[in-house]
Amino acid sequence: MASRSCSNFMDLASGELLDIPQAPSPRALPRVMTVPGIISDVDGYGSNVDSDGTSSVCQERKIIVANMLPLHSQKDAETAKWCFSLDEDSLLLQLRDGFLPETEVIYVGSLQVDIDASEQEEVAQKLLDDFNCVPTFLPRDLQKKFYYGFCKQHLWPLFHYMLPMCPDHGERFDPVLWQAYVSANKIFADKIMEVVNPEDDYIWIHDYHLMVLPTFLRKCYNRAKIGFFLHSPFPSSEIYRTLSVRYEILKGLLNCDLIGFHTFDYARHFLSCCSRMMGLDYESKRGHIALDYFGRTVYIKIMPVGIHMGRLESVLHLRSTSLKVKEIREKFKGKKLIVGVDDMDIFKGISLKLLAFEQLLQQHEELQGKLVLVQIVNPARSSGKDVQEAKRETYLTASRINEIYGSSDYEPVTLIDRPVARYEKTAYYAVAECCIVNAVRDGMNLVPYKYIVCRQGSPHMDEAMGLKPDSPRTSMLVVSEFIGCSPSLSGAIRVNPWDIDSVAEALNSAITMSDSEKQMRHEKHYRYVSSHDVAYWARSFVQDLERSCKDQYNKRCWGIGLGLGFRVVSLSPSLRKLSVDYIVSAYKRTNRRAIFLDYDGTVVPQSSIVKTPSMEVINSLNSLCNDPKNTVFIVSGRGRSSLSEWLSPCERLGLAAEHGHFIRWSKNSEWKTSSLAVDLEWKEIVEPVMKLYTEATDGSNIEIKESALVWHHQDADPDFGSCQAKELLIHLESVIANEPAVVKRGQHIVEVKPQGVSKGLVAEKVLSTMVDDGKPPDFVMCIGDDRSDEDMFESILRTASCASLPSAPEIFACTVGQKPSKAKYYLEDTVDVVRLLQGLASASNPKPRHTAQFQVSFDTVF
Repeated sequence: MASRSCSNFMDLASGELLDIPQAPSPRALPRVMTVPGIISDVDGYGSNVDSDGTSSVCQERKIIVANMLPLHSQKDAETAKWCFSLDEDSLLLQLRDGFLPETEVIYVGSLQVDIDASEQEEVAQKLLDDFNCVPTFLPRDLQKKFYYGFCKQHLWPLFHYMLPMCPDHGERFDPVLWQAYVSANKIFADKIMEVVNPEDDYIWIHDYHLMVLPTFLRKCYNRAKIGFFLHSPFPSSEIYRTLSVRYEILKGLLNCDLIGFHTFDYARHFLSCCSRMMGLDYESKRGHIALDYFGRTVYIKIMPVGIHMGRLESVLHLRSTSLKVKEIREKFKGKKLIVGVDDMDIFKGISLKLLAFEQLLQQHEELQGKLVLVQIVNPARSSGKDVQEAKRETYLTASRINEIYGSSDYEPVTLIDRPVARYEKTAYYAVAECCIVNAVRDGMNLVPYKYIVCRQGSPHMDEAMGLKPDSPRTSMLVVSEFIGCSPSLSGAIRVNPWDIDSVAEALNSAITMSDSEKQMRHEKHYRYVSSHDVAYWARSFVQDLERSCKDQYNKRCWGIGLGLGFRVVSLSPSLRKLSVDYIVSAYKRTNRRAIFLDYDGTVVPQSSIVKTPSMEVINSLNSLCNDPKNTVFIVSGRGRSSLSEWLSPCERLGLAAEHGHFIRWSKNSEWKTSSLAVDLEWKEIVEPVMKLYTEATDGSNIEIKESALVWHHQDADPDFGSCQAKELLIHLESVIANEPAVVKRGQHIVEVKPQGVSKGLVAEKVLSTMVDDGKPPDFVMCIGDDRSDEDMFESILRTASCASLPSAPEIFACTVGQKPSKAKYYLEDTVDVVRLLQGLASASNPKPRHTAQFQVSFDTVF
């Protein structure tokens, strides 16, 4: 359900809400022939090109989409022309190493400079020709509201666990900024449409700036191949749920085929949000985590990004780096260095790091005069009151430490707050005996990886450091447990950055640790970092994206929903909606009909508190039952007393209660019990176990049936209830392994019932009885919404193909809701089911009849 805050934003999908000037489009990239002799029109935004046919083989292309293009921009003072160059340090550029050499890579994003409208066409053409880049040219006001507004004031703090509890701690939700965010994403979508060949190209979207972009792309191309990687943390559901547009963003991400996260924690939080807010459960499919979203499988990828080894090693070979190493060693001669490199913001924990260093000097006086913390501060990415406060606190703390513990020739804290060249950072990494990353929350943070590679050194660095080529390499890391790279660095000392004492002790352990242990930890880290580089990460993600998209053309797809609630339903080609006119036509031309209906979720809404059927249902069932050509059964997991009470007006209706354990053919006939469930002593074993889990799981309860026991956890916490259900399933399977009972897990339930009893068996026995009585059915209809109803679908299909039937009957196996099923038809909901029953009832020819004709033969079956 769309939140109120965005109720007026549905028109954004058509771009009509904001009057945004459209930047001129550059010459489109060459179109690709998808059918011999025909060039596909990929420029039309409104046309959906999703046909059932697949395209012919063409050059592989990847479209990389991010907020900023991997370019440096500068205006020539003499010619007043814009000059551009590739940013070799950009992750977007480096990930190309993971693609095949023949892969064409196209970049879509914004420039870091404002381009005048009169120059945009020329610049766009130049970027496309020279760099395969497509600029978005967001209007200045929109860019400000989009990036500095919604992204930096709402999403970024929230994703780093900062709630706007008061004006001093973040901005409250602003619909205008959200409107700008959506509009910017729409412009990105328009630019992608200009260059994409949707049948062949893979689109890889990066980071939280573009989380609703997949919805726009999916709306235009139902089978678009879309991957998304989040480079920031994803917060826990308790934090994320405070976002006013939580559903729109979740639905945007779920319109991807593959969603990537740095760590399992981030993925787990996302999956928890999907479960708690949208009722989506995930499962593991051959080692891959997957969600089913309206028939589409959305895969989850967990893979931390790596560094570009070649780029870093090239800096290690620079003469300027070697000279800087010698300079640093001379400056800090006789002292041990600890290095930290962080952006200036409130989440990097710089002040906490300084407090821990101060504590270290206070507790270990022998280190005073011998230990130096070099803190390199990268320029802040945003300017706000919180950044200024963090900067002021950092300087005050550093000054206090230097004043208390420093001397004329010793400065404990060296604060470098200026742009630092790559070679200089590399030199500090190489010299430092320990690196500390103390962020209170960070998406990934590659500083530890870079430090490890720099400590491995190179021939030039060995000479500058005075090391022999075969001398052992050492490094020590102290990392916060709240950063993305922490799980992959098993040899690092992990710390809670808020615990000043433990961080100080960790620094002392790192400095005083033996060289042999430092060497062992370094070797372990270097093996991982060097093998899991950025190329490995990109290659792994793209391979999973290709695998995720493989079955798209094996299914039928169509879009439903408005605006940001748009999604694609993807179903088997054999599954189609059951038309009332179509089934009524078959109904009229047949004479011996068998009709099986589930109860909850089929003739009565699953969410309904009142389980008594409506008068429309009662009237329709009576009309069907009064037709002498019909045999009608309600087949349910409900108890017989409940079904008898609710359906008492239907005198000629057959009932199968508790999945077929009890059966009667009409209201006036006796209940017959299945002979398969004569031994129910296992209930004495199962009930105490279920009670144990009920006491431990708030919101759960036990339903005691005559032949079965059901543990319900629908009202429990979704995550805890699901976890307990899995555990209960395993527990019960072990305790009743030798009993004549089976454990089944359904939607929010765990049920133990007699072995062999199923809805499928009910359908099979009813059909067999009709055949034995000399009245084989020529029309069989079965409608249900649950996993247990799949047994009925399978049974009627199997029975209908039986050789004992003189001719194959017309089969209508129909599931309720659009989802993968053994049925060949579907209806949207209970409203559709009632409408269909009313249509069949209108076509019926009710006459008085006797219903006891099958009772004797049925008794023999059971």
